Amino acid sequence: MRTIERKELDWHLGDIEQRFGFRGAKYTDANMWFVFLVTALITGAFFIGLCHVPTHIRNHPAIAIILARGWTPYAMISLFTLAMVTLFVKWRKLAFQRRAFKIELIPVGASFALTQETALDVLGMLNKAVDDPKRFVLFNRIERALLNLKNVGNISDVSEMLRTSAENDENHVDSSYGLLSGIVWVIPILGFIGTVIGLSGAIGGFGAVLNSDASAASLKAGLAPVTGNLSVAFDTTFLALVLAMVVQMMMTILRRQEDLFLDTCRDYVHGNIISRLKFVKNG
Repeated sequence: MRTIERKELDWHLGDIEQRFGFRGAKYTDANMWFVFLVTALITGAFFIGLCHVPTHIRNHPAIAIILARGWTPYAMISLFTLAMVTLFVKWRKLAFQRRAFKIELIPVGASFALTQETALDVLGMLNKAVDDPKRFVLFNRIERALLNLKNVGNISDVSEMLRTSAENDENHVDSSYGLLSGIVWVIPILGFIGTVIGLSGAIGGFGAVLNSDASAASLKAGLAPVTGNLSVAFDTTFLALVLAMVVQMMMTILRRQEDLFLDTCRDYVHGNIISRLKFVKNG
């Protein structure tokens, strides 16, 4: 029976999306099919659970904001859940990418120099320790630098190639936040739509009450739907602003962590690759 060698860092087994049978997205990006499925399961369970809680709990003001304010809160909660699931997946994938720093590939001795011969040794160690180096930000840069070492003309060529790789990684991280930025923009819009719907109903109902010739008691009863529509108007705006604020704060925190991770990758490559090339002789 053939024994499969276990790698120190196995992307196919460690990536959160791969573990659930989905194709893992690049680096810290999220597979949207996976995210949409998890979001649908969570939101479905959440709304079904709310509908089955006792009546006195459903009538609580905090629950009524979601269940008794029209369709816009449902849409906002769904988008909020989508954003939080995306952020969670990205956070787990970022933690997995950080594990690359625990694998020692480059000898720490000051006498070690990266030449064509030693680069092949390092590549061998890399492929032995990691199942797919291209799936990791750090290892992808190292592998590209070592594979092209024999083809470049001087140290500046390697530095330029690594700089380009770093810029491409930064651009990819920027694009991975496109959906989240859109959600932060859409949620308040949905809140304003709910506000317009509520105000429209309130104004229409108030006009109908004023035009009626009913008694004072009837007028008081007729104003009840008007105040209900006003609740829809203001509650949807409040909910939208709170949800958008939470998503924006979490997104800012995670984006900061990703920026620090990319800076660490840049420093690692500079200190362990570029600085070791000074002993390489051209020709």
